[in-house]
Amino acid sequence: MAGSGLLMACQSRSDQSKEAEKQSTQNEEKKKGKLGIALVGLGKYSEEQLAPALEETNQCYLAGIVTGTPEKAEKWKTKYDIPEKNIYNYETFDTIKDNPDIDIVYVVLPNSMHAEYTVRAAKAGKHVICEKPMALTVAECDQMIAACKEAGKMLSIGYRLHFEPYNLEMVRLAETKTFGNLKKIKAENGMNGTEGWRVDKELSGGGPLPDVGIYCIQAVRYTTGQEPLAVRAKEGPKKDKEFFKEVEASLTWEMEMPGGVIAECKSSYEEDMSLLRAEADKGFFELKPAYGYSGQKGETSQGKMDLPKVNQQALQMDDFAEAITKKRPTPVPGEMGRQDVKIINAIYEAMKTGKRVEIPA
Repeated sequence: MAGSGLLMACQSRSDQSKEAEKQSTQNEEKKKGKLGIALVGLGKYSEEQLAPALEETNQCYLAGIVTGTPEKAEKWKTKYDIPEKNIYNYETFDTIKDNPDIDIVYVVLPNSMHAEYTVRAAKAGKHVICEKPMALTVAECDQMIAACKEAGKMLSIGYRLHFEPYNLEMVRLAETKTFGNLKKIKAENGMNGTEGWRVDKELSGGGPLPDVGIYCIQAVRYTTGQEPLAVRAKEGPKKDKEFFKEVEASLTWEMEMPGGVIAECKSSYEEDMSLLRAEADKGFFELKPAYGYSGQKGETSQGKMDLPKVNQQALQMDDFAEAITKKRPTPVPGEMGRQDVKIINAIYEAMKTGKRVEIPA
C-alpha cells in the first residue's frame, strides 16, 4: 500500500507539473501582448479551421475551450496544451468571468444558441466573436449588441471574407469604378450535401440561406457598398423531401439595389457552386470559386487576378484582437450581422408569400 501511495503522489506531482508548464506557456503568450481566445463549441469549424488558424495568429492565441463532451475536452487539452482551469462546459461557462487568461469568447455553436452565449459572454466581461448568421431574429441581434455595449465589450461577426484578398479586390474594383458603373451582380453559393443540426429548423433557423447563402448577401453588400431595397425569392425543388422536411433544400432570390442594380442570387444544399460576378458598363470582374476557406480564383475582362493566398480566419481573429488593443472599431461589427439577419428574414417572407418584400432602412 505504501508503494501504491508513493506512486499516486508521484503521479499527482507529475500532473501538477504539467499544469504548471501549460500555464507557463499561456503566461508567455500574454507577455507577448496576445489576447486569449476561448472557443465555445468544438465542432468541425473549430477543429479544422479556427484552432489551426490560432497557431498562426500574431495578436491572439487559443487560451481556452468550452464543450459539453468530456472526450473532446481531453483531446484538445492534450493537443493544444490547454490548462485544466481554462476548460469549461456549458454549466460552468459563466465562471469564465473569473479567468484573466481569456479576453475573447468565440461562439461557434448552432445558430439558435448564438444569442444566449453572446449575451452570457458579455455579462462575463469578455469581448465576443460570433459566427454567422449572428442570430435567428433581429430582436436577438439587438439583445446581443445591447449586452456587449452595456458591458463595454466589443462584438464582431465571423465574416472572414472581409480579410480575403480576392474578395477585397472585388470591393476595390467596384469602388474605383475600374469597369464603370455596376449594372448587375450574380452571387451563388452551395454545396452538395449537409448534415446534423443544419436541417433542424429549431437549431438552424433555415436551410442553406443562413448557412451558405449569407455569403451571397454579404458579397452583394460589400461589392456594391449598398443595402438592398427589396427582395423576391422562390424555393427550389427538393430531391430528398424527407431529409429536407423542415428547411429548404435550395432557393433563388433577387435583390433590388439602389440605382437600379439587380443582384441575382442562389443557394443550395444539393448543388456545388461558388460564384461572385459583377457586370459593369465597361466589363466584368468575378470570383469562381469565391467563398471557400481557400482556393479563390478571380478574373476580369482584362485578365486573371493574381493575389496572395492567406489564412482568412487567422487574419480575421488577429484584426479583432488588434481592434480591442488599439480601441478601434471592427470592420465586421454586430450591426453588420443584424442587417444580414434582417435581409434573410425578408427573403424567407418573400419565398413563402411569393411577393416582393421591401426591406426597411
